[in-house]
Amino acid sequence: MDLLLMSDTHLPVRAKALPPQLLDLVPRADVVVHAGDWVNEATLDLLEARARRLVAVFGNNDGPGLRARLPEVAYADLGGLRLGVVHETGPANGRERRCAERFPDLDVLVFGHSHIPWDSTAEGRLRLLNPGSPTDRRRQPHCTFMTARVVASRLTGVRLHTLPLRTHG
Repeated sequence: MDLLLMSDTHLPVRAKALPPQLLDLVPRADVVVHAGDWVNEATLDLLEARARRLVAVFGNNDGPGLRARLPEVAYADLGGLRLGVVHETGPANGRERRCAERFPDLDVLVFGHSHIPWDSTAEGRLRLLNPGSPTDRRRQPHCTFMTARVVASRLTGVRLHTLPLRTHG
């Protein structure tokens, strides 16, 4: 099962559209995960229309329309892999401990908010992934997203993808 992970798209504030390299992968993925801060409902509509399956949450920059359509925390069983999605996990310091305590029944937690890619394992069991942002690199060298696979109930092939710098929009 192929996964496409993204967060913090902030459209149309940080970019006018999702990068074509990312958008091309949406219909190919078995599951698309978005960890919040969409900003507009049009991006949610687009991913709902193109994705085979979408697992998504709202973020702190998302208004009432998105909050009415999306949960704060989402859960999915992906072929036996227990996945959770949340926008905010708090400061980097202590993140593994906090997330392991808050989500004791998960195998993988995808989060966003910082726009900083993250890949760690909490207490030897909970994989924490932040795909960064495909539209707003902030202090990072590139805009990013992640792909991964689920094989035999295990997460494999996690890969951070960098996007070319935009010259406009």
